[in-house]
Amino acid sequence: MSTIINATTTNGVVIQPDNSGSLVLQTNNGTAALTIDTSQNATFNSTGAMTIPVGTTAQRPTAASGQIRYNSTIGYPEWYDSVSASWIQFNNASPYAVSYLSVAGGGGGGTAQTGVNIGAGGGAGGYLAGTTYLTPRTVYTITVGAGGAASTQGGTSSIGSLVSSTGGGYGGNNVNGAGGNGGSGGGGSPNTSGGSGTSGQGNNGGAGDTTSTSFGGGGGGGASAVGANATASAGGNGGAGTASSITGSSVTRAGGGGGGAFSTYTAGTGGAGGGGNGANNAGAGAAGTANTGGGGGGSSQLGNTVVGGAGGSGVVILSVPTANYSGTTTGSPTVTTSGSNTIITYNASGSYTG
Repeated sequence: MSTIINATTTNGVVIQPDNSGSLVLQTNNGTAALTIDTSQNATFNSTGAMTIPVGTTAQRPTAASGQIRYNSTIGYPEWYDSVSASWIQFNNASPYAVSYLSVAGGGGGGTAQTGVNIGAGGGAGGYLAGTTYLTPRTVYTITVGAGGAASTQGGTSSIGSLVSSTGGGYGGNNVNGAGGNGGSGGGGSPNTSGGSGTSGQGNNGGAGDTTSTSFGGGGGGGASAVGANATASAGGNGGAGTASSITGSSVTRAGGGGGGAFSTYTAGTGGAGGGGNGANNAGAGAAGTANTGGGGGGSSQLGNTVVGGAGGSGVVILSVPTANYSGTTTGSPTVTTSGSNTIITYNASGSYTG
């Protein structure tokens, strides 16, 4: 038996108590409309419908696990998923976790302008790695940042609105002076400071030579290390990048560009992970390696303008559980497998449908 609460039209509410611990709500004709058992499980016995709360997206309540409501803005019922911390439409499957790597374009190395001038190394593109959640049937735009031209910041890489890494700062020269800020900061030209890196994405660039000779440019910052300061006899080395095994093999990316040096003095070397080498003896800086986000190397000249090396383009990589892989992409990414995951490598912009 159960405790019965019956709403009658003659006597109002009639309660028939017992000690079973379960509860039945009855309508006037004695039909059990709702039964709540001793485990607090509720059973609706009607052949009609249950009306749930209705409201717009803007009227969503403070989110908590187990909430269900009808969203009048989108025209679907929805439920709150505490794992992905998001409201999910009933017509969508649950979000699933993916690993990612997003590297922005590297900054261009500094161009040495007319006269006795030195360019500094470009900073590496911002480096972000982690886990995020994708919703099935949702299209995510993948943007791969371009490497910066000489003395220009690199482009941003992103995964929809979920992840965004900042382009590497440009290497300084006698025109723009200090290194540019970015994912990692660019190196400073002689007698100037390096640019600042973005917290969690990279490191600062090195300062230019501050001695009376002013013969070296600072190294660009890398994902794992700051760019080295220049000295009276050498350009600063680019900061080292960071290794990732998201594809199944360890690859280092996002190294800073090396600073240029005057005449036959020692130019800075690019940081591990695609950083371009700096130049000496009126040479052009080397470009950062494509799809590593490496910074470009700074140039050196005595007389005519000599350009710095371009930054390397970025890359975006998704590691998706093969059981969740949709197979729907644009932009011609490279698709491989590693263990139980499908690896999608974007060397150019495109999209992925969850």
